[in-house]
Amino acid sequence: MKTLMIIVCLIFLANVAGAQSPDRTKTRIIRNATVLTVSHGTLVNTDVLIRNGKIAAVGQNLKAPDDAQVIDATGKFVSPGIIDAHSHTMMDGSVNECTKSVTSMARTQDILNPTAIGIYRELAGGTTAALLLHGSCNAIGGLSTTVKLKWGHPAADFPIPGATPGIKFALGENPKRTNFNIPGLQPRYPATRMGVEETIRDAFARARDYKRDWDDYRAGVARDEKNLIPPRRDLELEPLVEVLEGKRFVHSHCYRADEILMLMNLADELGFKVRTLQHVLEGYKVASEIARHGAMASAFADFWGYKMEAYDAIPYDVAIMTRHGVVSSVNSDSDERARRLNIEAAKMVRYGGLTEDEALKLVTLNPAMQLGIENRVGTIDVGKDADVVVWSAHPLSVYTHVEQTFVDGELLFDRQADIARRAQLEAERKTLEAAESNKSPAQGGTPPRAPSAIRRAYTHDDDIQDGEDRRP
Repeated sequence: MKTLMIIVCLIFLANVAGAQSPDRTKTRIIRNATVLTVSHGTLVNTDVLIRNGKIAAVGQNLKAPDDAQVIDATGKFVSPGIIDAHSHTMMDGSVNECTKSVTSMARTQDILNPTAIGIYRELAGGTTAALLLHGSCNAIGGLSTTVKLKWGHPAADFPIPGATPGIKFALGENPKRTNFNIPGLQPRYPATRMGVEETIRDAFARARDYKRDWDDYRAGVARDEKNLIPPRRDLELEPLVEVLEGKRFVHSHCYRADEILMLMNLADELGFKVRTLQHVLEGYKVASEIARHGAMASAFADFWGYKMEAYDAIPYDVAIMTRHGVVSSVNSDSDERARRLNIEAAKMVRYGGLTEDEALKLVTLNPAMQLGIENRVGTIDVGKDADVVVWSAHPLSVYTHVEQTFVDGELLFDRQADIARRAQLEAERKTLEAAESNKSPAQGGTPPRAPSAIRRAYTHDDDIQDGEDRRP
């Protein structure tokens, strides 16, 4: 096992070292592809020039520097990187902070795991960016993080600079059924849908008072008043003030039409807009109202029936909302589904008759708009980040696979290189399995060594004096 851990660490360190390599700034030209721009149609026999992590040119017979890497994409397709508008990748078990009904002080950015294997698998499916959301057991949950999936990089490289920050809300069964009625402890409020609404209203009432206190204090400072005492900082309320000021997006878990209307009415009352309704399985019932409020929607393609409030879902949900003017996307909420979001989008051609361009927007431009990063990603346009995917066939086909995935112009997945490594990895696996230290006693291995006495990581004189460090 020790040998295995050393190998894993060496592989990760090699990847991190590779992230600092000249590959990040290498000039590349993808030639003779069918380019699905998403923004201005399909271009056949077209080249895409990538320079310094950006799309430098798009057109036929482009000139490139002599040292540019040439990628022959004859017969292949090129698309923008897929964007997942609802993900928990990289978060391991730190998805839900369920101990309170309002946990807006918790930050997903602080617990990202850059070695999570889902990152690599999603790149292998053409997914290059994601919104990492807190879980849904709170009426108001933690702060979200918008990331690019930079496999092999340190966690600090994942968040997208300048992306509008977000926060997770949740309605319905999840926040009301997770109040944890533990013997001896008071059940956590709320336990009903109306309690969820009141929790959100109360939090924003406190946030408005908090904002007024700070506004009064700053006004006094501007008037050069003396002996002013600043209000006490409240990390729970500061993100909600940002929502009121339009500086932070609200992404809300929801299912039923009644609770969707409730949140939008509440947002109108409190003075903010809901950015995205997540899951929104009954959105088709209130599509006009969603469009009127100005919210966007990010739904499952055809996943439902797993709890009572998901029983009224239909596969035409996304198409109906799209036809009513709601900017919609399909998302994963799953490390597995995130590897095939192209197929989730393709289902909307079958269910609702969306065009191929409209279907592609569901996983490229539309989620980029929902996350506020459409000026950087989501289409193949000059000046945008080179988050680009080369496909063996049209990305809406069930027969296609990803050949290469670039993020900021860096090659982070290469199918041929992956295939070439498989024999080496299989040989390494067999070597590790044959090692004496990895054999069970039944297979000829020796029993594991008994652990040695616990060594204290520190000593503290006071503890030693009063016997606190002594063990029976």
